[in-house]
Amino acid sequence: MLSPFAIKTTISPNPNLTSFYANPLPLRPRTAIFPTPTTPRRLPTIRAAIGRAKKEETVETLKIQLENCYLIAGIKYKGLTVKQFQDLRRSLPSSVKLIVAKNRLVDKAIEGTPWAALKPCMKGMNAWLFVHTEEIPSALKPYREFQKERKLEENDFSGAVFEGRFYGPAEFKALETMPTRAEIYAKLLGSLKAPGAALVGTLQAPARDLVMVLKAYVQKLEEQGGQ
Repeated sequence: MLSPFAIKTTISPNPNLTSFYANPLPLRPRTAIFPTPTTPRRLPTIRAAIGRAKKEETVETLKIQLENCYLIAGIKYKGLTVKQFQDLRRSLPSSVKLIVAKNRLVDKAIEGTPWAALKPCMKGMNAWLFVHTEEIPSALKPYREFQKERKLEENDFSGAVFEGRFYGPAEFKALETMPTRAEIYAKLLGSLKAPGAALVGTLQAPARDLVMVLKAYVQKLEEQGGQ
């Protein structure tokens, strides 16, 4: 019978057990009992909300300018300084409003109106002249003089709409040389004073009344121009 000491010396360690304890198997991560909460959906930031409100406000401002407007003209303002804009605004009459707005906002404001004809000049950077007077040449003259004085050849008109028709840059001469209302009425009265105007005496009373109204209006314009 072998002694315990003899058994101990004759039994060799199991190599598999030695390898297991030296390199234990990696532990698997426990599965969470409760699901991990997902990242909440990001809400619009305050800055984005303010930006959207500002755009809506600009569109409303543009729509207000469309009321009682006779002409809208675009101006290529790329390169103009803040001071030049300030000087330009001061040179404009009270009947003309200069607004800097992105093309897409203007496009949204004029959508579905006769001013939609302005779309061909919706390119590049534009400032917009809203003319609230029938005296178109006098409304455009301040910017033309401003452009010449500062040699801003590249900052020309990009287009305009008058009476539903679009005018390209090359057609602005027709707008800038239009006769004034006083000149039109004066020409009409002059034609009535021509030899053929003797027929006016045979016209009915309403026609004579029309001539008198036109004459009085021309006289009023001349008095206002002399003040």
